[in-house]
Parts: sequence; C-alpha cells; structure tokens
Amino acid sequence: MIVSHRHQFIFAAIPKTGTHSVRVALREHLADDDLEQVGLFVDKKLPFAELAQLRHGHIGLAQIQPHVGAADFARYFKFAFVRNPFDRFVSYCAFITRDRGTFQEDPQRVMHRILFEMRPLHHVLFQPQNTLLCGDDGQLLTDFIGRVETMQESYDQIASRIGIPTRTLDRINSSQRTDYRMYYDQRLIDGVSELYRRDLELFDYAF
Repeated sequence: MIVSHRHQFIFAAIPKTGTHSVRVALREHLADDDLEQVGLFVDKKLPFAELAQLRHGHIGLAQIQPHVGAADFARYFKFAFVRNPFDRFVSYCAFITRDRGTFQEDPQRVMHRILFEMRPLHHVLFQPQNTLLCGDDGQLLTDFIGRVETMQESYDQIASRIGIPTRTLDRINSSQRTDYRMYYDQRLIDGVSELYRRDLELFDYAF
C-alpha cells in the first residue's frame, strides 16, 4: 500500500501481481510525508496501529479508507494491478514452497495439496483479489485497474494520470516457470474456478 499526498494517489498492492516492480518505480516520486507499508525487501509501516500490526503491505482499499478520510479517499486516484487467477495461483504455489523446492519436483501435487487440503484462506497471498479492492457492498473502489498481462502499458497509463514520468518496470521477485496452463488438470481448473469465481467474473479472466 502506498498513499501519496504529493501526487494524490492510493496504490493497493495485491500480492503476486508484480507489486514490487511498481513500488520501486513509484518510490522515485514520493515525498517525505507520503506513506507506504511493505514487509518484503524493505520494512515500512503506515502510521496507523491497526494496519501496521498486519506486518505486510497488502492492505485493502476499504481498510485504508477511514484512515485517509472520506474527502481525500474520494479525490485521490486509486489503482491496483490484477492477474489471471489461474496464473496467480501457480505463482502462489511456487512462491510459498520455494524454500523446499517441492513445486519444481511435482507442481500438480503441490497445487492439489494447497487448494484442496491446506486451503489457507487466512493467508493474504491466497485470498481472492477482489477482497482488497471492493467495499462492503461488493463494488469496486478503484479508479483504474492495471493488468499483469499488459503491465508496462498499464503503468504508463497510471504514470500519465498521476503526473509522473513513466519508466521501464524492473523484474523483481519473479519465479522461473512455464505457461500456467501446463500445470493444470481438470480438477484443479474446477477448484480454482470455484474459489476465485468472483475474480474471474469481475476482471474478465478465463482459463
């Protein structure tokens, strides 16, 4: 999460959507009184105890809204990046098992275990993307949604909108793997479709 008073924007960082690449680019233009919360690579906290205790930077727009204030929240440009849930789930599985290397050995077995046995819905990286972008009524709170699939183009549009020069995004924290569709069997397709149905509908994704 980044809240920039200088450029009047709020960036909601959805996990496993290239957020660190965007953060690095945006940081070049932040003022001293701009706010950021992040827990990977660097450790920064928002000055709000309720959110700082989360110890990660994947904070929903509905969570930050009361701390920013109604007027600024309505006025500031709110944006995020989303990713095909099928691709994002593969990325999550590879990331969460990276220290043990089990995904590289047998990716489908890892995916089946996480999706059908562990099912860590409490884990922010596993949660549907829409939960960070919608209000209590289920409606989007964003002004713009970029896509990982067209990340540079989306970032160029964001930079133009908030009045900063664009630049080529760095590749940070990316995993080495092949096309996400190669990792799926029909049971996994059905399981991900069920769990992330709202994301698929809201952001117009499919397998």
